[in-house]
This record gives sequence, C-alpha cells and structure tokens, in this order.
Amino acid sequence: MTTTVFMGTPVAAVPTLEALAGSTRVTAVITQPDRPRGRSGAPEATPVKQRALELGLPVADPDSADALNQVMAGLGPVDVGVVVAYGRILRREVIDVPAAGFLNVHFSLLPRWRGAAPVNRAIMAGDSMTGVTLIKIDEGLDTGPVLNAQAIDIRSDETAGDLTERLSVLGARLLVDSLPRYLAGEITPVEQSSDGLTYAAKIHSSERAIDLAQRPLEVVNHVRGLAPTPAATLLIDGMAHKILMADTTDERIEPRTWALRDSWPIVGVRDGAIRVLQIQAPGKSAVAADAWARGRRVESGLVA
Repeated sequence: MTTTVFMGTPVAAVPTLEALAGSTRVTAVITQPDRPRGRSGAPEATPVKQRALELGLPVADPDSADALNQVMAGLGPVDVGVVVAYGRILRREVIDVPAAGFLNVHFSLLPRWRGAAPVNRAIMAGDSMTGVTLIKIDEGLDTGPVLNAQAIDIRSDETAGDLTERLSVLGARLLVDSLPRYLAGEITPVEQSSDGLTYAAKIHSSERAIDLAQRPLEVVNHVRGLAPTPAATLLIDGMAHKILMADTTDERIEPRTWALRDSWPIVGVRDGAIRVLQIQAPGKSAVAADAWARGRRVESGLVA
C-alpha cells in the first residue's frame, strides 16, 4: 500500500486527510501547534490534529522550520506527501523526503490566486469561477507544475466559508482520483503558465472595514469574501458591527447613512445601497438583521 505523510491545519484540510487515510497508509500527520482559543485562552488542537487522533493516526505539531525538518528526518521511507493549507512554505530538505515529492491541493485555478487566501480573494474580486488545482510542490509560493485541476462556478450568494467547504470536498476527490495515476507515471505534471497570474495575500485586519466609497455589488462581494471569519465590519452609530450577509437593493438612501426599509437595515454606499441580512453587534451573537433592528430604539443613523 502507498505510504503517505499529510500536512494540513484547518477544517478545510480534513476531507483530504480522511480520503487519504481511506486509500493509503498515512505514516504521519503534521499540523500547526495548539493555539489559545476562545475567551478562556486554553490551547486547542487544530481541526486536522483532532481528526487525525480520532482516526488513530500519528500526529506531530512542530513549532519551527527546524523542528519540522527533524520530524521529517525521522519518518523513514515514504512514497508521497500531501499538503492542504498547512500554513508554512516547505524547505527543499523537507520536499525531498518523500520519494515522489509533495503534492498540494490548492483552492483556486492556478496561476490565479496563488497564496494564502485564494477563496476570499476570488469572491472579493467578483470572480464567477474558481476551482481546485493539484500541483507538485517546489520551493516557490504555489508555483509548482500542475497534475490536475477542476473548475466550479461561484454561486452569487455563497460566502467564503460556503465555497471553502465545497472546494475542500472537491479537492479530496481530485487527489484520490489523481494520486494513483501520478504514482503510476500516467500523469506528467505540466509547468504553470504566467497568464492570469494573481496573488491572494493573507487578509489583513485593516481590510475588514467596509469601504463605503465602493458600489453596492463590490460591497456585497467584500462581505461575502470575509464571511464568516474574519468578517467585514461597519461602524454603526460609532460601534463596530460584523456584517455577515448582505445583498444589493434598489432602495435609495443618502450615502454613509442607514435606515430601515420593510424592517431591514439599508446602508447607503456609492451609487446605491445594500441591504444587511445578518449582523453581529459588539459582544452579541450573530442574528438576522431584521431581528437586530427590532431591538433598537432608533430606525436610522450614521455609518462609517
């Protein structure tokens, strides 16, 4: 049976881990170290670590590049490595450990959206299509040659969370289908083209604030691209609220103000308005925006 090592961290990597565990012998699962989570600040294992332990797989969570090198050096012979959103660029000494190298399941149609946040960036940019690309890892940032890819349409109402979930399942299937053929020499990786190259930089906290100088569809795409986390934000009457769902509307309202229309909050932006559908006030849980509106004593105000 094929021996594999898996690297991944978030919940989006779990479907590929499960698929790999069902079709190969996973000799090690490598993930990021436990991090403080929630209000208690107690260390919490990554979703990949939690699932690997449930599956009875050996887990390592090195906290540095040198520690990762030591883990890999102690693995012994392994046929191939698989990476899904691990969170660290691999050095050559790591890449060369598996006999057939490392494969990466990347959530975009490379070379579009190389980098850390391809799903967020695709939605924020208003892309109508994305997909999964299976590449052989080199020392660059998502620059390796392509084994296989599959495209899907981006639904007009889905968030980054929704789309990531779909792509994670698609990526697992693509890997399981392609891996045996790659190892048998039936798939020859093809170098990436530079046509359409874009970079998906990590989402910075400064990007969360909604830009009211954008047009309605741009604002809605921004909200969708950051939902459910880290979430777009809007200052309503001086307090930062998370805006988790919104759509465009034909309603008209003065820019940089909000008001209720048929019980729903409408926000004025450049050349139009958006309707807020789901919102989270500071210190509160997320609720439908009409329920939020019912709990307020005012029906209009300023936004920034």
